[in-house]
Amino acid sequence: MSGHGTPIPMTSRPCGPLTGEANVPGDKSISHRSLILGAMAVGETRIFGLLEGEDVLDTAKAMRAFGAEVTDHGGGNWSVHGVGVGGFAEPENVIDCGNSGTGVRLIMGAMATSGITATFTGDASLNKRPMARVTDPIALFGAQSVGRSGGRLPMTIVGAADPVPVRYEVPMPSAQVKSAVLLAGLNAPGQTVVIEKEATRDHTERMLAGFGAEISVEETEEGRVITLTGQPELKPQTIAVPRDPSSAAFPVCAAIITPGSDVLVPNIGLNPTRAGLFTTLREMGADLAYENEREEGGEPVADLRAKFSPDLKGIEVDPARAASMIDEYPVLSVVAAFAKGDTVMKGVKELRVKESDRIDAMAKGLRLNGVEVEEGEDWWIVKGLGHGNVPGGGTCESHLDHRIAMSFMVMGMAAQNPVSVDDGSPIATSFPIFEPLMASLGADVVRSDR
Repeated sequence: MSGHGTPIPMTSRPCGPLTGEANVPGDKSISHRSLILGAMAVGETRIFGLLEGEDVLDTAKAMRAFGAEVTDHGGGNWSVHGVGVGGFAEPENVIDCGNSGTGVRLIMGAMATSGITATFTGDASLNKRPMARVTDPIALFGAQSVGRSGGRLPMTIVGAADPVPVRYEVPMPSAQVKSAVLLAGLNAPGQTVVIEKEATRDHTERMLAGFGAEISVEETEEGRVITLTGQPELKPQTIAVPRDPSSAAFPVCAAIITPGSDVLVPNIGLNPTRAGLFTTLREMGADLAYENEREEGGEPVADLRAKFSPDLKGIEVDPARAASMIDEYPVLSVVAAFAKGDTVMKGVKELRVKESDRIDAMAKGLRLNGVEVEEGEDWWIVKGLGHGNVPGGGTCESHLDHRIAMSFMVMGMAAQNPVSVDDGSPIATSFPIFEPLMASLGADVVRSDR
């Protein structure tokens, strides 16, 4: 399955109870950062449980292009021999980041304060996404960028030969932008300060500290203030990647809406900046339990047990939670269709500039399957029909977006009629084992081009 090749139409048919254990892949956010920081450390970083989806593999290729030695030892076990902060070599060829907004934005930040030049591109979806949100702050360090109109890829970044530290207030809640600025700050002298008004996923801060960077986080009246001292020697690490909560969302939500289901999803990262979906599902009345809660590698982890929940109710999701579940709103909207009453989601304009315009894509697909949706620029409302009342039967456009495709596959498991997508190939970017994993639980997801 490839997000770059021939479309793969897929259909999900109504199924019996989903049961068993869902071993989802490693966390995508942590996998990207492990490779990049490993490449910026001095010595060998070992990574266990790396997500081997296309997005992360593209980041691994990019780190090789910048001079790091990146080795796949099999079974999700990788090693990275880093070149040190400021040690990136100039790539010989264009860096193709595929479908990954996280990959391209973090890599742009990491190379922006080295005196080298690199050109970045991606697939049709990534090349439509705005990059000015990263190129504007890295320009403050002294980097230059030239791209297509609207600040879009393909784009060439000329790194700053004599970078200066910056103080930057992130204008939108974006972990990618925050992380790009922090990575750029690594090779700038003095202290780089990033201020975010709304907390976003903090894997970069946690991991920088683990690699030995001098970094502090302070809650102030102006927001969350992150201070990084530049030009450290990062120490190599051994990293056990927790399993991805964004991937866990799909078997969890499928179990909650499919009658008779009882699914265990082990070893899921529950970083509070990522776990908003699970809190929201519980507020809706989902039977979702945290078992064996523990800490691994500085990250909170638990096993999730999700059971069929026939009495889900629509709620107004706390807008302050949006940053902690921004990637999960598509599948949440599917759960909302099976709840009774309206589910209101506000403060979600960031969904408009993801792999697709996710509000528009989900609203159109839900309507095709008999569910009423209202939407605005930064809000939408799904009018839930209750258990057993979602018609289904539609064929939806995935818009080269893995989360749109998987969300509609989840819907088909509990709707009255099968649900299809025009192209399921992008699923491979984040969840390459989605089909066999869901089949092992009892789902009936097929490639309808066969």
